[in-house]
Amino acid sequence: MDIREFVKPKMNPNIPQISPGDTVKVKLKAMEGDKERLQHFQGVVIKMRKGVDGGSFTVRRVSYGIGVERTFPFQSPSVQNVEVLRHGKVRRAKLYYMRRLSAKRARLKERRERTIEQATAQEGQVVPEEEQPVLEEQQAVSQEEQTVLEEEQAVSQEEQVVSQEEQATAQEEQAVSQEERVASQEEQATAQEEQAVSQEERVVSQEEQATAQEEQAVSQEEQTTPQKE
Repeated sequence: MDIREFVKPKMNPNIPQISPGDTVKVKLKAMEGDKERLQHFQGVVIKMRKGVDGGSFTVRRVSYGIGVERTFPFQSPSVQNVEVLRHGKVRRAKLYYMRRLSAKRARLKERRERTIEQATAQEGQVVPEEEQPVLEEQQAVSQEEQTVLEEEQAVSQEEQVVSQEEQATAQEEQAVSQEERVASQEEQATAQEEQAVSQEERVVSQEEQATAQEEQAVSQEEQTTPQKE
């Protein structure tokens, strides 16, 4: 039996209700020697853990192309404030798939409906008819943002296709250059063989000349021999 089951953890009242996919800004108390300052860590909530110790939530951000993750306990007194900047639209409880995505592709769509509901719940009043046009404008803006995101995704896909085509073209050029190198090497080998053949022909001609000279010398000796007799 665990004693933690009988001890209820004291939750930090400065941490509001959050969910995976939310973009939050955590203000954390940090001690540097005798001085105390606040650190700001902004990112996306990718995991929430519940347990008898109060649980924790993990925030991920990408800084200079490097992913950084920090886990904050819900009962931690060093967390001064957690500000929810936007609510992301997700269908998973743990967003581990964002670790292998780039910063541009890891952007989540915003849930504007939940933002409006929280605002109206904090006010404790029903939205009057005068504010309905504002809500409609916000919904229209959210739809425009969605279309912009879809266009960006289409553009990124086109860029990927173009990059793939460029890679294929570069590979073809490399293959052509390799073939040209092989052909040049073959031409050099042929030229060397031709040079060797020409050298052999020269040697043969020199040998033939030497043989002819010897025959001439022999014939001269034969001619001079009967004259002496």
